[in-house]
Amino acid sequence: MLTILLLVAALIAVALTSWSALVARRAEAMVPAEGHFVDVPGARLHYVDLGEGPAIVMVHGLMGQLRNFSHSLAPRLAHDHRLILVDRPGWGHSTLTGPRPGIAAQAEMIAALIERLGLDRPLLVGHSFGGAVSLALALAHPGLVRGLALIAPLTQPVERVPKPFRGLVAPAMLRPVLAWLLAVPVGLRTGPQAAAEVFAPDAVPADLATRGGGALALRPKSFLAGSFEVPVSRIEVPGLAARYGDLRVPVAILFGREDRALDAALHGEVTAAAIPGATIALIDGGHMPLICRVEETEAWLRAASAAMA
Repeated sequence: MLTILLLVAALIAVALTSWSALVARRAEAMVPAEGHFVDVPGARLHYVDLGEGPAIVMVHGLMGQLRNFSHSLAPRLAHDHRLILVDRPGWGHSTLTGPRPGIAAQAEMIAALIERLGLDRPLLVGHSFGGAVSLALALAHPGLVRGLALIAPLTQPVERVPKPFRGLVAPAMLRPVLAWLLAVPVGLRTGPQAAAEVFAPDAVPADLATRGGGALALRPKSFLAGSFEVPVSRIEVPGLAARYGDLRVPVAILFGREDRALDAALHGEVTAAAIPGATIALIDGGHMPLICRVEETEAWLRAASAAMA
């Protein structure tokens, strides 16, 4: 009987693994790579290069990829800026060639991308978790960027993981098993509600899965990346926050007043007060103003870019 049970369990595991791989392939067919690749230490980064003019590098957040920017915001800016939209290491179509990187290590990879592309002190735009990566880059390489424009950024230690991301909390030894056996079926069932919570009070766009790249979140790869970044942020962000007074590049922060993923007062106002000369702007809406409040976000970003020219 035990042998039979083990055999059944093995067959179920094989079936779930195969199905998860199939869903991942379909997601990648729905949202194919559309840019270029560059090798940096530890990763092969996928990026899209749009427009001409002063350079802006855009770094996405947790469970996201570069289409978070190309959905609505980037086309508006590409008329008079050169935009580099990058999939962070392990996300989108970027792959890892070394150990999974934390915030500081990802900042080094984005810095290497800027150098490899020969960009002249671009404006660095970071959304959510990408805001923490952007801050780490500016602290380590202040001469590499002309300023930071942070959209709903993760900037302060968080004691409780935001509700939409609590499903990513898992012991390190169990993450590969969960990624291949449970993450995809659970994601298919709970993903729409999680997206609604991230976007609230704004509506989730009907084309988020394709034009916004959301389908790529339904892959074992994405669960592995997210389940690593949630705990690593709790380790690295306190050290970042302790050094904000040392920042020597201009910083502008934008937050939605009703953001339910990250508290605007803590991650926006407290952080702006800690950074010399930083500014904070609050607008209506939630955590995804780069998609849902695109006119206000564009106006803010253009003003920030002009002020940092």
